[in-house]
Amino acid sequence: MDLLTLIRQEIAAAGGWLGFDRFMELALYAPGLGYYSGPRRKFGLMPGGADGGSDFVTAPEMSPLFGRALAVQVGQALQATGTDTVIEFGAGSGALAAQLLEALGERVRRYQIVDLSGTLRARQAERLARWGDQVQWLDALPERFEAVVVGNEVLDAMPVQLVRFDGQRWWERGVAWDGAGFVWADRTSELAPPLEAQGVAPIPFVPDTVTELHAQGEAFVRTLAAGLARGAAFLIDYGFPAAEYYHPQRIGGTLMCHHEHRADPDPLVLVGEKDITAHVNFTGVALTGQDAGLTVLGYTSQANFLLNCGLIDLLCESDLAGRAMAHRLIAEHEMGELFKVIGFAAGEGFDAIGFAAGDRSHML
Repeated sequence: MDLLTLIRQEIAAAGGWLGFDRFMELALYAPGLGYYSGPRRKFGLMPGGADGGSDFVTAPEMSPLFGRALAVQVGQALQATGTDTVIEFGAGSGALAAQLLEALGERVRRYQIVDLSGTLRARQAERLARWGDQVQWLDALPERFEAVVVGNEVLDAMPVQLVRFDGQRWWERGVAWDGAGFVWADRTSELAPPLEAQGVAPIPFVPDTVTELHAQGEAFVRTLAAGLARGAAFLIDYGFPAAEYYHPQRIGGTLMCHHEHRADPDPLVLVGEKDITAHVNFTGVALTGQDAGLTVLGYTSQANFLLNCGLIDLLCESDLAGRAMAHRLIAEHEMGELFKVIGFAAGEGFDAIGFAAGDRSHML
């Protein structure tokens, strides 16, 4: 069965309408068929050429200095929490794992990876072979664990619900099949952005505003909090605090697709052949973690975080080409400002070096 047939069958079984979160889940993760579970290459610097083609580039592929700087924070967290295990979610090509293992050395006894993609697991295993049994793959988190958790561009790929405001009330946006292709279809719903619960004053939404709700991302944070007996977690992704996320001028939401290094806002075409993402509501992430018992260590831009972790010294050790690539990690018009980092600790917190200067927790 191909992916389009599978989704059409689910739409029919659901009565002709499928919530966008389920559509996105199938498009990305349907076993053997979805974007991340299929064989298509995802990560790389170019849409074609020497690296075999790709759809987008992440920070570890852009520069090895990303992992070396992050290792400073991970190393401090391992020591502060008395743990010796790193767990990475969505390890992609394995580039970040290799960078962290190289930099941290014997401070990491076990490096565990949770990744839903069998294709990516195989690629990771090949890249990380020299670390042998030190690297392990998990199908799911253990019920209780002690570790420092890392997730780079994980939350943005978690399925989201879409809602539309008609000027008076909110509707949930889903997907239907019209005989020729997938089309948008709205139905009445009680869903709405949880603004007041996240400390945001009522917003005068413009009619036809479409935005996202992050139930699955917040459920992931709750699961993380429930299992983390001792340790810390650092999540890196593009996004905003709630007041910016649901700003009345952001009428189209943040949903975006990536295919061959081109971005477009239409997830209903080339289904299974391109990435589907949404920016992260970091206020929702922070409040969910806090309510679940985690301590928020800090929240800041990727640029501030990497600079706090010693990126300048690492740049001084690099050649000109290496500096140019690493600069994209901190440049405001590239990844430096759009990407944010949030840190959590189980139980009592500590002064995490990545948030030493420029902490923006007060903006959440």
